[in-house]
This record gives sequence, C-alpha cells and structure tokens, in this order.
Amino acid sequence: MLHMLKVFVPPSITKPVVTSCLLLLAIGVRGASAEANDGSWADPAKWVVEQRPGGSVQLEGGTLEIKDVGGCTVWWRTKLTAPVEIRYTAVVLMEDGPFDRLSDLNCFWMASDPEHPEDLFHSGHGRTGAFADYDALQTYYVGYGGNYNSTTRFRRYAGGGPKPLLPEHDLREPPFLLEPNHAYEIRLVAKPDGVVQYYRDGELVFDYRDPEPLREGWFGIRTVKSHLRITNLEIRSAE
Repeated sequence: MLHMLKVFVPPSITKPVVTSCLLLLAIGVRGASAEANDGSWADPAKWVVEQRPGGSVQLEGGTLEIKDVGGCTVWWRTKLTAPVEIRYTAVVLMEDGPFDRLSDLNCFWMASDPEHPEDLFHSGHGRTGAFADYDALQTYYVGYGGNYNSTTRFRRYAGGGPKPLLPEHDLREPPFLLEPNHAYEIRLVAKPDGVVQYYRDGELVFDYRDPEPLREGWFGIRTVKSHLRITNLEIRSAE
C-alpha cells in the first residue's frame, strides 16, 4: 500500500508527485532521540520532502528513489542526538533517463535552524529544495561528486550564511569522485566530543574535530538534477 509523504510546497509551487511505502529502516539508537525499537520509524509521516517542481520522491519496497530537476532534500523527521551513526547504500543511476546526471550524492547531518532549534520544520521555514535555502542552517554537509562530479567537499555550516571550506576538505581527485551505478556504502558519524566522520565504502574520507560540536539535529539526503536510489538505511548509537 502506498502512502503520501509530507512535503513542504510554497503556495506558488505545484506539488511534486510523492508516494511512499515502508522504508526498511533498522534503528537501534541508544543516547539518541530516534524513537528506537517502537516501530514508529515505519510511519511515512516521519519523512519530510523539500523539492523544487518537476521531480519526484518515492519510497516503495524498501527503496527510497529520488528523481530531481531543481533540488531536493529528504529529511528523517526525528531529531538525532550524538553519539549517532547513520549508514545507507546509495547509487547515482545513469540509465539514459531524463533525470540522469552523474553528480551530487549529498547529505546533511546534525542539521538545525538556529532561530528554531527545536523544530527544523516550523511553519514558515521557507525551504523549497533550492540549495541556497539551507545556508541559514547549522549542519555538517558533504557534497559528494558535486559541480558536475568535479568536487567532493565537507563543510560545517555555521548558521546564518557562513559555510567555510578548508583546503583539506576540497577533494578533486578521481578516487573521490562518483562512478555511475556504483552502490556506495555511506557512513556518517557525530560524537559529543566533536568527532565528525564521513566514510565511503569503508574508507574514511573526512575526519573533522569540531571545537563547537553540533550534538543534536536532523539527517537529510540531498541531490539536484540527478537520480538517486537509497537502500539499507540504519541509524544507531555510535560507539
């Protein structure tokens, strides 16, 4: 049975086609407010889609599939608290379809709105899926294979606009760029002491020590003008 995901759509924007079924999400989070072990993760209302017109997001048969034109972020609605580890399998599909572009396997984690720290989805937040709408957040962000698959970057958004890029977090070598139709195993980590890590296929790509740790916030999968398929999502306590 299909269910509708909750989607933010400004009054002037036509609502994209969004359907959902149960995503196979295994959660066992100790020390995180992810409502572990009570089955509530299976409620489609726990997901929020922010997407520009022309694309779609579908959850069906344990798969989250994003087809995008102008920008899309799919959020797990429940706030997470460090120590937390997020794992999922992600593919950037290249099948000669209208949405296929080898770019932007991106993510946010520990994201919050400094003006509304307890509710990322407050009335009037104004996010439409356009990338600039997220500049006001505090968050960790990786843009993997961004800019037409020419860069892979980690940033810590400071809230209110600044999102500095350290030289060591700006990777451009082919080993750190996307391959079409490859099933990437992604692992995100955030710990209360400021350890922030991004792994790809078991390799530690970014290892950041945050002097002002973001200890709670939301997780979202992000892309633009591409076709993503996400499976095997797990959220658990980080050891």
